[in-house]
Amino acid sequence: MEIPKWFEYCKTSVAREMSPLDPDWMYYRAAALARRIYIRGGTGVKSFRKAFGGRQRRGGMPNTFCYASGKVIRHILKQLEKMGVVATDAKGGRKITKEGQRELDTIALQCSK
Repeated sequence: MEIPKWFEYCKTSVAREMSPLDPDWMYYRAAALARRIYIRGGTGVKSFRKAFGGRQRRGGMPNTFCYASGKVIRHILKQLEKMGVVATDAKGGRKITKEGQRELDTIALQCSK
């Protein structure tokens, strides 16, 4: 996966106060996206924004829900498409490819041992 220069400065959501401290956070997010597409295909960026969103703290005002960053999710999904793990679904959203399913199955088998 290609990591752009702006990834070290961006936040994963408006609700977050700081950017992620772990330098490998993009790989964790890519694995989480691939896993969610494997379990439930046809999922789009909006669904992922809602799934990875969270509570925004607003000081004295009540907390509200805030979506995750769409650009980060879109960039990772495009990288997964370039690798051949994910493909665009005709009905909308993304679905897992045969090669992607094979790779995720082998990774799951290695983790279970």
